[in-house]
Amino acid sequence: MERAEALLHIRELTGKDLRPLADYYGLTVWKDGKKNKGWTGHVIERYLGLPLNSSPAPNFGSWELKVVPLKYDRNRVLKVKETMAITMLDPVEVLAKDFEDSHLFTKLRKQIVVSHIFEDVNETSAILHTAAEFDLDNPHVYAQVKADYETVRAALQTSGFSSLTGKMGILVQPRTKGAGHGSISRAFYARTTFVAHILNIAAWPGMPVAVPEEYSA
Repeated sequence: MERAEALLHIRELTGKDLRPLADYYGLTVWKDGKKNKGWTGHVIERYLGLPLNSSPAPNFGSWELKVVPLKYDRNRVLKVKETMAITMLDPVEVLAKDFEDSHLFTKLRKQIVVSHIFEDVNETSAILHTAAEFDLDNPHVYAQVKADYETVRAALQTSGFSSLTGKMGILVQPRTKGAGHGSISRAFYARTTFVAHILNIAAWPGMPVAVPEEYSA
């Protein structure tokens, strides 16, 4: 399915609750007291007619689908709730491939990012809020994501896999996946400021301010 067509279909769900759709598609939200954290993404995939997929390649061939939660702050303003997992971090692959050939670049290059409103820890509902297209084509954002990738490569080369930490990276961080459950695997995550930029909720603070042509040198 082409991205433009998928975006139209997804936007038909704006304002609708994804929780009943999980039941309709037979998707597990809770099992043995453990939440399937990716259930909202699985709902959208099934809605678009795609089998569930965890491949390093984009799940729609030329573009990638991501689903992220938003939450209201104390002033009832919607904010990005958490970082967004992009792809698993394979140290062999990262060391072997330049950014332009990496899974990270492939996953970020062309996306639809869907947001839903987080209501409670029991996942009683998930109202679809927005669906935004994102292309990694802004030169400033591209340069920073590439720099974050190169930071990870340099750390792998000099200090090894165990040296990777979520403190690294301005837009993209390498972080333990499944923290608190004894996991030692890592993945690339988009920081909340990056996710907000992708969703057009807030500009990335590192973006240069546009200068009107008449004031430029």
